[in-house]
Amino acid sequence: MRNIVLSIISGLLLTIGWPTYGFPLFLFFGFIPLLIAESNIRKNKYSKSQVLGLAYLTFFTWNIISTGWLYNSTAFGMWFAVLVNSLVMSLVFLTYHIVAKRTTFMISSIFLVCLWMSFEYLHLRWEFSWPWLNLGNGFASFTSWIQWYEYTGSFGGSLWIWTVNMITFKSILLFLEHKDKTILYRSAIRNGIIISIPIIISIIILNTYEEKGHDVEVVILQPNINPYTEKYNTNDTRIGILLDSLTRSAATSNTDFIIAPETVFADNNRLNNFSRSIAKNTGKKLLDSYPNAHFLSGISMIDVFNNPNKIRKQTNTYKEGIYYDDYNSAFFVRPDGSSELYHKSRLVVGVENFPYQSLLKPIVGDAMIDLGGTVAKKTTQEDREVFFTNDSIGVAPIICYESVYGEYVTGYVRNKADFLAIITNDAWWGNTQGHKQHLSYAKLRAIETRRSIARSANTGISAIINQTGDIVSSLGYEKQGTLKGTLKVNEKITFYVKAGNYIARVAIFLSIFIFLFSVTRRKQKK
Repeated sequence: MRNIVLSIISGLLLTIGWPTYGFPLFLFFGFIPLLIAESNIRKNKYSKSQVLGLAYLTFFTWNIISTGWLYNSTAFGMWFAVLVNSLVMSLVFLTYHIVAKRTTFMISSIFLVCLWMSFEYLHLRWEFSWPWLNLGNGFASFTSWIQWYEYTGSFGGSLWIWTVNMITFKSILLFLEHKDKTILYRSAIRNGIIISIPIIISIIILNTYEEKGHDVEVVILQPNINPYTEKYNTNDTRIGILLDSLTRSAATSNTDFIIAPETVFADNNRLNNFSRSIAKNTGKKLLDSYPNAHFLSGISMIDVFNNPNKIRKQTNTYKEGIYYDDYNSAFFVRPDGSSELYHKSRLVVGVENFPYQSLLKPIVGDAMIDLGGTVAKKTTQEDREVFFTNDSIGVAPIICYESVYGEYVTGYVRNKADFLAIITNDAWWGNTQGHKQHLSYAKLRAIETRRSIARSANTGISAIINQTGDIVSSLGYEKQGTLKGTLKVNEKITFYVKAGNYIARVAIFLSIFIFLFSVTRRKQKK
């Protein structure tokens, strides 16, 4: 019973440390009760299934409370995400337990830290990708603590959290063995230093950082269209009229960019007819009135064909001999009428993609989650597209879920994006922590890349975020309106943009090496 209580406490500590309602200091101690429970089991030689069960209890508690808001969009999707993510986290912890029985405390601690970051890296890469609870995201509401993310990315935060957890855990074990309170005093001082130094460094960076680049004026549109009752029952003509009205309430002759949210145009747009679409004509019409501006918006598009040579991995079958590619896209219109398209490439599992289709389709059939009328697999593109103005200002068209991926976003910056435009539709989750967390994660991307962000969200929260991750201005949830402001365009490249998730790659190497070492050592003993 004691171990069960410890497991639940760990889950609750991780939960109350999570944005946007929590205080991240709790993350530094969140794993300790679970680690103590695992140590108790290891000493008493209980079964691996008990470790797995206790770990699952911890991670299920954390997942269900922190991401249970997914239920508002899809009950199946929420339970799948919570149950599977909790299981994978538990398997990571079980692997640590196996290694810890065969190696020293120091080696097993390094292994757990590295293995966890390897798991987080996997969550950024595999088809069941769900990096929402990657530990480095936990500081998203306290950006003054993590200005050094421009050097480490969010994996620096994960490493920081685990380092304090393991050092504290070691001190507790020593205290339980020797019953000497000075061990706890020294541990408190040591942890205070380890926690404080990165925060002090961050504050110094924050107070000395000067935003780079010149100002551009942006007008961000927030149409506030309910995706369940209005979105797919509203034609593009009415959307165009609404966006025109919103724009004219705020745009001026000095406006450089007009930005509308993800899939705001969703009225059966054909890829081969885009140049004559209502969506593009809306953009051109707006720019006739504001000749210095550029229009960036989201659009749903399909490409229907009967040529089997065009079939790709993500192509959908309409009926025998007829196929179609379904796109969640962004388009860009310049004052001269020229335009470009970008297709979203980091997709929501089960809603926009069918993970490991060749393996799962024979088992579950063509099962996709119906989310507001979207049931088809989305087609992506390989490169991170950057839209350029005629005077060479580059804007990154980041669509919704893509903004959660740090290294992915650096691809836009390496392709010369001078600022980031995040277009999204967070209304699926209702007025929950979902849209608030999503907004807060955008602040991490600003710090990592030192790029200002213009965020257009269908129902909110739309925002302008500066290069240090501060929200300069915002438009609240479920409000229809515009947000006008200035942001700076920046050409400088941060170390993280150049190096990417190098911490995670080192962690993968170390975790594999230690695992093989522990297995070999066990065999030699036998």
